[in-house]
Amino acid sequence: MSKRHFHISIVPVTFFDQNCMLVWCTQTMKGAVIDPGGDVPLIEEAIAKTEATFEKILLTHGHIDHAGGAQLLSERLECPVIGPHEDDQPLMDELAAQGLEFGLDDAQAVVPNQYLSEGDEITIGNLKFEVRHIPGHTPGHVIFVNHADGFTLSGDTIFQNSVGRTDFPYSDTDALFTAINEKMLTLPDEMLLLPGHGPATTIGQERKSNPFLQQVKEA
Repeated sequence: MSKRHFHISIVPVTFFDQNCMLVWCTQTMKGAVIDPGGDVPLIEEAIAKTEATFEKILLTHGHIDHAGGAQLLSERLECPVIGPHEDDQPLMDELAAQGLEFGLDDAQAVVPNQYLSEGDEITIGNLKFEVRHIPGHTPGHVIFVNHADGFTLSGDTIFQNSVGRTDFPYSDTDALFTAINEKMLTLPDEMLLLPGHGPATTIGQERKSNPFLQQVKEA
């Protein structure tokens, strides 16, 4: 087995218990923060415990529990915010107002330095990720697939035995299941999924046991 050249640290943030992730390349010691939903000082403490330089913030989608702290952290780290797809900008415009509702004082509206689209490539040091657009939970949701090392930063698409909510006015259940079927269940069974909430899982495990994905099989 080849030596692993990445490290991932999960930092649960806010009362939403969202999996903010620190991902860095151990060859270059360059990293990215994935979905800083809030509790920015907690994220900064976790960053300080690494020896990596965090050069970018990646967003899977525009919900407050994933993007609420992106603007503040971007200012603190002096780094760009990249993603999600531009269709989530209306959600990101409302982050400060939502923060007041939820008592998240550091939530700020954010306009990414770069939007992402299907097929884009993102790098973290020497790590390469394919961007896949998975609408449904939100219109602009994206995931980051690392084929070489077999892991995906999957946001709120597939969870262990569940999938992302589609009961928001802008959500689309059919779009979510179509995208999961065409762009996620086509990944290898051993592909590790690192979701926005809850424990890690694999495509194979969810293909076999996730009750929501049985709907995909039957469709």
